[in-house]
Amino acid sequence: MATRKKTATAKTAAKKTTGKTPKAATATVVRQQRALQRQVDAGDRRRQGAPAQKRKAGAAQAGKRRQPVKMPAQHLRKPGNEHELELQPRFLAVEYQGSGKLKGMSAIVTGGDSGIGRAVAVLFAREGADVAIVYLDEHDDAQLTCEHVEKEGRRCLLIPGDVRDSAFCDAAVAQTVEAFGGLDVLVNNAAFQLHCDAIEELSDEHIRQTLETNIGGYFHMARAAVPHLRQGGSIVNSGSETGLFGSKSLLDYSATKGAIHAFTMALASQLQPRGIRVNAVAPGPVWTPLNPADKRAKDVAAFGRDSAMGRPAQPEELSPAYVFLASPVTASYVSGAVLPVMGGPHG
Repeated sequence: MATRKKTATAKTAAKKTTGKTPKAATATVVRQQRALQRQVDAGDRRRQGAPAQKRKAGAAQAGKRRQPVKMPAQHLRKPGNEHELELQPRFLAVEYQGSGKLKGMSAIVTGGDSGIGRAVAVLFAREGADVAIVYLDEHDDAQLTCEHVEKEGRRCLLIPGDVRDSAFCDAAVAQTVEAFGGLDVLVNNAAFQLHCDAIEELSDEHIRQTLETNIGGYFHMARAAVPHLRQGGSIVNSGSETGLFGSKSLLDYSATKGAIHAFTMALASQLQPRGIRVNAVAPGPVWTPLNPADKRAKDVAAFGRDSAMGRPAQPEELSPAYVFLASPVTASYVSGAVLPVMGGPHG
């Protein structure tokens, strides 16, 4: 009965959202993303695909439990639902023991319905934080994340909407502050990614979708959150190895991730006198819905094989880095850092 009550509470919280982005607007975003995806898929079919990457001999396992190496050849529709993946990403970090590093704090995680965001939300809760999940419209995934946050004994708020809409971001922060009594940590993690192998085929709408989500959304959320962050609060941004090294098929995505790294360092300098830290995590390949909702199925099957470890990371291998940067217990003297979590040296 307790589980049913928690689920009902989570659903009620989602329905009571005061966000300014109406349901019809988020549905429009989904249609736009899927239209872009169909355009790119059509371009893929017109050209002969490059030969698949050869798999390295063996994949490295550096943790206590072995992580998956073989990925399914699967292509998802945008925006990408985690529950549709044939291989479910690992996010529980079962061996991670919480120790109160975020005790009594409250946090917002954008893109918290799945992938890295889900794993971060669960560990934040395990460390004692209440968590608001901001997501586009992946309601089933967000509900599951919420249930796992509540299993950790913390409160969870579901806030669906579009981070490209600054009014929605203002409302999402206000709703979180009202529900939890304050705000201590913002994790900017929501992202749009769609490959394009030729710059001539990169449409204006494709560029806008990527820029407005990946860097515009970070600005909107940070601007809304900063007035509420107390001394000792922090912002953790999700960067990427593509922001450091680029990706020939992800020109726009790489550009936004490079911008996120620069934004992180600049905002850290601006907020330092106020005792607010700003850092970023730069992941390598991670098994989340983002890539199967972008890449061709045959490329998804080879995803992560060209990384230093010969496999993609699982979200639970990334989330402790976010805890480290968010907590004043572990990172009180860390600000303006871009922490690479790539499994080893690039290339």
